[in-house]
Amino acid sequence: MMKDHIKVHGLAFRPYLSQEQIAERVGEIGQQISRDYEGKSPLFLAVLNGAFMFAADLIRACAIDCSITFIRLSSYEGLNSSGKLKTVIGLQKEDVKGQDVIIIEDIVDTGHTMSEFLPQLAEMEPASVAIASLLVKTEALECDIDIQYTGFEIPMKFVIGYGLDYDGRGRNIPDIYQLAD
Repeated sequence: MMKDHIKVHGLAFRPYLSQEQIAERVGEIGQQISRDYEGKSPLFLAVLNGAFMFAADLIRACAIDCSITFIRLSSYEGLNSSGKLKTVIGLQKEDVKGQDVIIIEDIVDTGHTMSEFLPQLAEMEPASVAIASLLVKTEALECDIDIQYTGFEIPMKFVIGYGLDYDGRGRNIPDIYQLAD
């Protein structure tokens, strides 16, 4: 059961999505990916640190042969996205060349991180690329990126829990909370 509020690093957060709501939606996305990639063996690229919980649950919900690797892309500092891709760690061309790739992201905010990463990924010659993001802040999107699998569209509020953090804290919370007004 979700608490009526939590505090992390002195900030108050209120309930937004329960672990039951998240599990149901992740299961639906897993079923859709299984249908879309039937007969294929996609490579999931899970973006650390935030997407690790979503990635674990999503690949368990996929009833297809698949593999997973973890990469690190970063543009967040504190509460805000810097919009500049700082790092890409953990990916080699031989990992993705000729593969159907599904990027697992915790949240797409402005879209700048993905829009900078996708051309780098394309240079590695994957057979195809899709994005599965648990959360999308559609009002914040500044880049034209195609997100094939969206868990939830959310408003312009900072969120924590289920892998998402505030300065490294709150990732272990099973539900998702949003910054209180």
